[in-house]
Amino acid sequence: MGYHWTTRCCSAFALIAAFTGTGIAQQTTTVGPPRNDRRDEARNAALGLFPATELWDLPLNNLLQATPVFKNDRGYFPIGDGQIAAYDVRHGTLLWIAPAHALFEPILAQNLLFTIEPDAIVALRDDTGVEAWRVALDERLSAPLVCHNGWLIATAASGAVLAFRASDGVLLWRQDLDAVIHASATVADDRVYLPMTDGRIIALQIETGEQVWEHRLGGAPNEIQATSDLVYAGSTDNYFYALRARDGLIAWRWATGGNVVGRPVVDKRLVYFVSFDNVLRALDKNTGNQRWKRGLAFRPTRGLVVIGEAVIASGLSRSATAFAMKDGTTVGSMAGAGEELAAPPHVVTGEGPPVVVLVSRDLTQGTIVTAWTRGFDPKVLPMVPLPNPVPPPVAPEPLPDQPAETDRATEDAVMP
Repeated sequence: MGYHWTTRCCSAFALIAAFTGTGIAQQTTTVGPPRNDRRDEARNAALGLFPATELWDLPLNNLLQATPVFKNDRGYFPIGDGQIAAYDVRHGTLLWIAPAHALFEPILAQNLLFTIEPDAIVALRDDTGVEAWRVALDERLSAPLVCHNGWLIATAASGAVLAFRASDGVLLWRQDLDAVIHASATVADDRVYLPMTDGRIIALQIETGEQVWEHRLGGAPNEIQATSDLVYAGSTDNYFYALRARDGLIAWRWATGGNVVGRPVVDKRLVYFVSFDNVLRALDKNTGNQRWKRGLAFRPTRGLVVIGEAVIASGLSRSATAFAMKDGTTVGSMAGAGEELAAPPHVVTGEGPPVVVLVSRDLTQGTIVTAWTRGFDPKVLPMVPLPNPVPPPVAPEPLPDQPAETDRATEDAVMP
């Protein structure tokens, strides 16, 4: 095991100076990384993560109040006493702590960290934790925020959908729906897709909030993944659906043995998802034909995470397992330091090999953050004696009443 540090939030600032410079070496809708970053990611993906070795682990000595959020090598953890702690997760060092009573997972966009408090939406500077703006709320929100291209979308328990300008929190439009949202909204292209508790998926125009279409499924839809052509979602009726993005009609569906968990993952060929029947599936994204499936050794509780050409699945287990996207072959696994993972794994890319950050729950230490990276050198084992050593051969002693062989040869040499 690598470094093992203990940090209490009340003394966290004192630890920055002590630990800075030490060490070795989901979902928000995101725009693709810059071109140079894409080359770095491709290089690191080719390098691979496995065989993986533990880089460090860090007990936070506090319980998580909401799911943490990450921005490459930065992690933001909503913890007890109404605080958010920001860490450099490549090295495990604390950056700042700020007050924030987060009800849901925060989101990151435009160098801001957006959190939902009981009576407000608050935007913090992601590099310092200083408050940038705050908008008071007259009603309670029901799901995490979504940010895309400067739009900040919030959903209320009343069924209202609100669109804010992310830079300053100005309300741009409000759309009151006649049902409550069932999971987080999804923004893709110029649409906002809403999974509703009454079984509908509703598509709104992001510029105005006007409804484009709606379609009712056999059960309440879960988190949505959308492309320009198709909208993918699992439902509580144990089906996985693909709807046409232009009009919401069903293109195809696939029966599962349980509810689909989390947001699906889509690449150029396939769509990947996990479900409560403990199965990871890969279907043709256009036709719905199953390409492969793999049983899981644990019950999944969240969506998949992509690392290079693999997906990482996690759930009611202390371990996360990676599977090759091309055929579902098991690539490797990593374990958190606690009893059970408390958040989706996070992949850190950039210079050097990738790092995977695992956040787990622990009964005694609250939350433990663990980092894994590729192990290059074989482990050096201690030198130990061989079992049952064999003694070297020993020349026999001459008999007492006989001269030694060397003496007999000397006598023969001097005889006449």
